[in-house]
Amino acid sequence: MTATDPTGAPDAAAERGGLGWFCFVLHFAVMIYIVVGWLVPLQPALLFYVAFLPVTVVTWRFNKDSCLLNNLESFIRTGQWRDPSNREEGAWLLTLARETLGLPVTALQVDIFTYAVMVLLWTLGFVHLVRA
Repeated sequence: MTATDPTGAPDAAAERGGLGWFCFVLHFAVMIYIVVGWLVPLQPALLFYVAFLPVTVVTWRFNKDSCLLNNLESFIRTGQWRDPSNREEGAWLLTLARETLGLPVTALQVDIFTYAVMVLLWTLGFVHLVRA
């Protein structure tokens, strides 16, 4: 029997499997890097960070708010770049906020929060780079 969330959809964690867990952990690692990468004291690492954040945002925007990692996982699993049955695709942070943290948030709220945090973190990284 598959676990379900309150909407009746299968629980992502219960169906994740090895590839799914690898992608989940990789997503989490990238998220941690995005949050703390501006603290790195090395100028080349800061240059990479300051370039990485806008590239990440641009790929989200051009890819219908979906991360390339989600798409790659879908492609490996189904042979399709986008998998309509993967509810985490284009909603990884939303799924994380709802299922892991239990927050009753909307997609718009997560988008506003995400892009605001990205601007703040990029600014911190840029200021650190200029002062390094």
